[in-house]
Amino acid sequence: MSHSDYEWEKDYCKFILEWLDDAEQVKAKTSGSTGVPKPMYLSKQKMRNSAKLTGEFFNFKAGQNALFCLSANFIAGKMMIVRAFEWQLNLLPVAPDGHPLENICSDIDFAAMIPLQVKNSLKLEKGIQQIKKLLIGGGAVDQVLENDLQDLSAECFIGYGMTETVSHVAIRALNGNTKSQAYHAMGNAKFSIDTRNCLSINAPAILDEPLLTNDVVELLDETQFEWKGRFDNVINSGGIKLFPEQIEKKLETIINQPFFISGLPDEHLGQKVVLLIEWDVADEDQKKELECKIKSLLNKYEQAREIFYIAEFKRTSTGKVQRDATLDAVSFSR
Repeated sequence: MSHSDYEWEKDYCKFILEWLDDAEQVKAKTSGSTGVPKPMYLSKQKMRNSAKLTGEFFNFKAGQNALFCLSANFIAGKMMIVRAFEWQLNLLPVAPDGHPLENICSDIDFAAMIPLQVKNSLKLEKGIQQIKKLLIGGGAVDQVLENDLQDLSAECFIGYGMTETVSHVAIRALNGNTKSQAYHAMGNAKFSIDTRNCLSINAPAILDEPLLTNDVVELLDETQFEWKGRFDNVINSGGIKLFPEQIEKKLETIINQPFFISGLPDEHLGQKVVLLIEWDVADEDQKKELECKIKSLLNKYEQAREIFYIAEFKRTSTGKVQRDATLDAVSFSR
């Protein structure tokens, strides 16, 4: 057995010991998707409060099976362990790799996974059907994946949150009768927006003070919102404000490789839209065919002025694409 084979088990046990010690806080780190991962300390009481809210939302009962398939080094994995303690769940730990259900025979009442794990599990014969309630986090759910979830008996949800909010503070149903484009507040959380239309979260159970984010939203009321994109990703092209995430949503149905939309400085427009695709082997015909499809799908403001094909994107240790670092590498090599 290699060192890495059981490293995750050591992390798992280490967090359990940390959870059971006398300290009031645990050490965590941010995911690093929008910058360098930062260490931070989280109150155990706020983590208990968060676990309580999640359990109430998903109707946990003592003795239910919960799948643990995330790294205990990050907030999502830590919170699975805390939920198991708080609700007396039967936690089934497996390696936090891309294939969490490969050796699982029993039915699972609740699981939390990243999108890649969900995609791989959909290919298995039983796979996701073994799960009653599935919470997806740690990355965007693309249109293709969301479509694939529609025929499942498993109730699927995506969480909105971050390390600072002790995992999710709002949840959106991805399939079934409650399917919605809106995120709904957990517990007593209340939402508002600032002058940039960025979300502010007031959730006393899990936050000491209101938290202002860089997420641009459409606020439906104080307990629900629709997510538009990151303020730091907004492209101002010739006075038109464009959200890369909205353009990406359209392109997800035709681009099979990892990709993202961004902006580069342009002397005429201020910023121009560019498309970066992680694709090492595209030949000229494939590129032409894809570019024709893209043209027919997007309006004139959304069209990419340049398309870059890149062998490998820069990523965080949890696999999230680092847009700025990837874009910097492209700009530097031009």
